Amino acid sequence: MTRAFADLHTHSRASFDSLASPAALVRAAARHGLTHLAITDHDRIDGALEARDRAAGTAPELTVIVGEEVRTADGDLICLFLDEAIPPGLPADETIARARAQGALVGVPHPFDRFRGSLLRDARLERLAGAVDWIETHNARVALGKGNQLAAEFALEHGLPGIAVSDAHSSFEVGVAYTALDGDPSTAAGLLAALATAELVTGRASMYVRLLTPLAKVIQRARGNGRIEPTGGPAAAIR
Repeated sequence: MTRAFADLHTHSRASFDSLASPAALVRAAARHGLTHLAITDHDRIDGALEARDRAAGTAPELTVIVGEEVRTADGDLICLFLDEAIPPGLPADETIARARAQGALVGVPHPFDRFRGSLLRDARLERLAGAVDWIETHNARVALGKGNQLAAEFALEHGLPGIAVSDAHSSFEVGVAYTALDGDPSTAAGLLAALATAELVTGRASMYVRLLTPLAKVIQRARGNGRIEPTGGPAAAIR
């Protein structure tokens, strides 16, 4: 049985809060021995597409999965194996439907983090448990509170696979947490099958490295690369 090592939540400079080039993320993943890397920029996939092209030429042993962290009207979702970006601001149900229409998988990132757009902080959204494929039960950027613990408890209660991710916003963080899997998660069907074998390798991002994020936001804003707003402007739907 093939053993895979996957970091399924990372951000390139296509995100409004990261300065990491797609090439740097690919190099870091290959250096750390990862076999699969999902680039999941906020509300866009161009950074992931660039990383996939880079890996094909410089790190053929690494599979780059095209993903997106979608800011829904109800909280964030991770969608993997996308062909087209899903716009922000839609209800979670519609976002999931659009992902499924592309044959994509859907997971819940940092579901109980009090400081981010976390989906499951609203108990009404528990109904979505049956519509997703995994829960991030260890996110390396959840630094305060019991967010990861609550996520693990939720996943266990609802019979959902849990995964560990770096949520890297810099190349220094890639692989600080990842998931080991049996099988070949290079396709949506392959990853879905492999999730049942998930073994979490946990770690935490350095607080010093995390200080790069607010700096990245300032620089990106100055470059005109702010957060993508939903149709209708900043006030549209998103809580």
